[in-house]
Amino acid sequence: VQLVESGGGSVQAGGSLRLACAASGFTVSTYYMGWFRQAPEKEREGAAIISRSGATTYADSVKGRFTISKDSATNTLYLQMNNLKPEDTAMYYCAADPSPAFYSPNNFRFWGQGTQVTVSS
Repeated sequence: VQLVESGGGSVQAGGSLRLACAASGFTVSTYYMGWFRQAPEKEREGAAIISRSGATTYADSVKGRFTISKDSATNTLYLQMNNLKPEDTAMYYCAADPSPAFYSPNNFRFWGQGTQVTVSS
């Protein structure tokens, strides 16, 4: 299993970014997948999760601004981030697991290397 993120960068508040996570070694339709983020000196937290069936779960802090999706044809996970805020600044990680017990980082087995998102005010 391999996960490779891309799409991070620096934007001003109110801007948008689209993260992508290219998956290999499994098909995205058979795993739970998620985007987690970690700001400096803070714990890693879940931002958005998508189940095998496509059901989505979002952290309250990103609801209405972020959209998680997956494309089985390209085996890629996406995170569309709109109306970005400085508090969204973090390293964003893609994660996958066939059957996580809970939607917390410790329950996801496979991780990408991360992509940095920086939002300036």
